[in-house]
Amino acid sequence: MATTTQHAQTSGDPGPTVFVLFGATGDLANLMVLPAFYRLATEGLLPAQWLLVGNGRGDVSHEDFRAHVRDSITNAGTRPKPKEWNEFVKRVFFAGGGFSVDSPGSMLDVLGKARHELGGDPQLVHYLAVPPVAFAGLTKALGQHGLSRGSRVVYEKPFGTSGEDFRELDQVVHSVLDEQQVYRIDHFLGKEATQDLHLLRFANGSYAACWDHEHIESVQIDVPETLGISDRAQFYDATGAVLDMLVTHLFQVAAEVAMEPPASLGAVDLQAAREEIISSFRPLDPAEVVLGQFDGYQDVPGVAPHSSRDTFVAARLWIDSDRWRGVPFYLRTGKRMAASAQRVSMIMREPPGPFSGRLPRDANVLCFSLSGDGEIDLSMVTKKPGPGLDLDVAHAAIPLASLAGADPLPPYVRLIHDVLIGDRSLFTRPDGLAAVWEVADPLLSRPPRVNSYAPGSWGPAQARELIAPGHWLLGQ
Repeated sequence: MATTTQHAQTSGDPGPTVFVLFGATGDLANLMVLPAFYRLATEGLLPAQWLLVGNGRGDVSHEDFRAHVRDSITNAGTRPKPKEWNEFVKRVFFAGGGFSVDSPGSMLDVLGKARHELGGDPQLVHYLAVPPVAFAGLTKALGQHGLSRGSRVVYEKPFGTSGEDFRELDQVVHSVLDEQQVYRIDHFLGKEATQDLHLLRFANGSYAACWDHEHIESVQIDVPETLGISDRAQFYDATGAVLDMLVTHLFQVAAEVAMEPPASLGAVDLQAAREEIISSFRPLDPAEVVLGQFDGYQDVPGVAPHSSRDTFVAARLWIDSDRWRGVPFYLRTGKRMAASAQRVSMIMREPPGPFSGRLPRDANVLCFSLSGDGEIDLSMVTKKPGPGLDLDVAHAAIPLASLAGADPLPPYVRLIHDVLIGDRSLFTRPDGLAAVWEVADPLLSRPPRVNSYAPGSWGPAQARELIAPGHWLLGQ
């Protein structure tokens, strides 16, 4: 019989809701948020009464914005069915003229009509699909124009670009909002297989028993990408791989792997366990970090001439807890690499006994593929059938989407749904983020030199030296 956790989907209607999308005509909304919102509509996961209000600086008509929304959905690979689209689009509106402390544009007028249409006092969900530099101003404007009371506000990553910047932003946010209203999104936490990192361990005694330094030799969290940065060059040149991926996604996934068992899988306990382990991350030693930049990066339009921005980072992270002391966590990500993947690999120690020193390379590995709907892979030593005692490595794969009754949701779909039902389990907290910036501070203050690497490669040679005498499982 199937069981559910406290942060599973709920069937209850959260009530009338107005979803306000700031930056509604920008790249993030176009690529991720709007297609995800439409998926929620077609899956029947939106409230019975809802409206979507886009916001931007331009004076865009409702009809033009609706056409833009349709284009976003179509470009994401979904061709809206006429009946579904007609039902969806009549609830979509646009409030132009920007939104700031000095001027709300047409937002108050549009929301006034939305409130009248839905009746009563609908739940407001504000999604800030804008660059981080705009977070503070929009937050202040929400308070200034009376749109913060009781609302939920979603902030994209990165939530700050340094420890000092984080503290300033956090102060602004909490001057307007209570913490329970804040949803700091990290879409890697919404991935099906990321959630299985803690579910597999806490629900299966065979894995819980070996989830420690006595049984695990090292952990690799590896997210290489073949994609470049031409579609967001200006943003990337101001951010780089360290801020875009390492201190956000990869640190959060490391916390999922390493956290102690929470008291429950409810939002408060799960968040507390994740953030507590981050406080045990040892500050990064720049000598244990490799930065890289792919050849030709400086020729990309939008990139500053002679930019030294990192497009690759590999780091050795240590976690000073009783469970993980002495186990290196190797984190790697980069643009224009040889392959795209999102993998967490637990490399098991070689057991003592008669086969010590005779086991094949990479013989015992538990791997989580975070791509797509997720997959769990296991490699183990077996006897090769035949008359001799020949050892070989067997592999087993469990595609999560293949489980009976599985209905996997893409990360943005899952996380927006959680916001709508008020579930903060898979969102980050300020104490954990404060610890993240402390861990990253030595690297940000004293970054190592940036090494070049060829597009289509596995990054700088120094990354292979970082992990020696071991090796990266991808691209070995």
